[in-house]
Amino acid sequence: MTTPGVEQVSAKRWSLVGPGIVVAATGVGAVDLVATLIAGAKFQYALVWCVVLGCIMKIVLVEGAGRYSLATGHTIYEGWSSLGRWTHVYFVPYIVIWGFVYGAAAMAGTGLALRSLFPVLGVAWWGIIAAVIGAALVWTGRYGLFEKTCAALVGLMFITMVGAALMTLPNLPEILSGLRPVIPDEGLINVLALAGGVGGTITLAAYGYWLREKGWDTPGHMRLMRVDNTVAYTVTGIFVLATLIVGAELLYSTQIAITDGDKGLLDLSHVLAGRYGVWVGKVFLVGFFSAAMSSLLGVWNGVSLMFADLVGHLRGLDEDAPERLGGGLWYRVYILWLTFPPMTMMFLGKPVWLILAYGVLGALFMPFLSVTLLWILNTDRVPRQWRNKWPANAALVLCAIAFGVLAIDKVYGLVA
Repeated sequence: MTTPGVEQVSAKRWSLVGPGIVVAATGVGAVDLVATLIAGAKFQYALVWCVVLGCIMKIVLVEGAGRYSLATGHTIYEGWSSLGRWTHVYFVPYIVIWGFVYGAAAMAGTGLALRSLFPVLGVAWWGIIAAVIGAALVWTGRYGLFEKTCAALVGLMFITMVGAALMTLPNLPEILSGLRPVIPDEGLINVLALAGGVGGTITLAAYGYWLREKGWDTPGHMRLMRVDNTVAYTVTGIFVLATLIVGAELLYSTQIAITDGDKGLLDLSHVLAGRYGVWVGKVFLVGFFSAAMSSLLGVWNGVSLMFADLVGHLRGLDEDAPERLGGGLWYRVYILWLTFPPMTMMFLGKPVWLILAYGVLGALFMPFLSVTLLWILNTDRVPRQWRNKWPANAALVLCAIAFGVLAIDKVYGLVA
């Protein structure tokens, strides 16, 4: 007897650039790139092993979310809901507050890149234009267009950063020596932050929704999903490693410091322009914009799908009800929430209480995802053949501990 979905998998085997590259690209934004650059500038190649560890951790988390969706036919929010109402108490305010603050951050990142490339408008106005364009691109919920746009942006990101790394003529023996796990003095949080920053937070949980949009929605797609996920995070790992190389070779060796936040990438473009020519700096700015815009698009689409599913579940709608799907009412409501209310933060500043709430809730998401996946994938919520084996359990426990430590440090830093 043929396993359901096998024919579909055979027909689409060539199409391996899919939801995996989308979730990985969405998660690697401008702030993550700056954190990696600073890690390279501080510790040179001592944290290369963290890039590898981070990729493995994200492969495990994304595979778990995807496996649940394919094995059960349910969304990850249905899985969370089966654990009790406490998941609603956490996730409902989180997705609302997160969306508002992230919307402003995404506009700031894209606006900064566009302002540097085309100084005819200010950062705020370029950010608003990028947000509106992003909303228009994902408004109908057409996954094919969204995926192709993200793939193009990922290509630009990859070419610019890997190209910058190659131009620095990296020291291969030193890179290989960085595969030996070593924690530098006062570097534990840097280690965990670098490992945790390889590819996303809430967008990891969006993977199951993108699988559904792609048409990979049966257990017969399990192997294809795993290949897709592994290839995507391998590409992401190379990209993040290239960023670390740039930090190690260009910043560490010359003792040049860059600022935190999105402006750090603008600093780096000036360094590249000064050393290799103006055109190199401009090309890097295109990559900077691509990183920021791919994250914006991924959130505008993926987290809007999650919000639509959440509202539909709370209203008791069937999982295949139009209002719970891409292009539906609640999907579009969240796109509007991401796009227009955050514009006020571009001009009026950022309320301290909102930033604190965003930081605390955001820090708790990765431990939440790790623990809930452990719970869901070891119970009868998943058919026996698709439940966790001991390697997956060990990896998820490691994720829960690592992200738990990061969450404690983040919350302490916010309230101290």
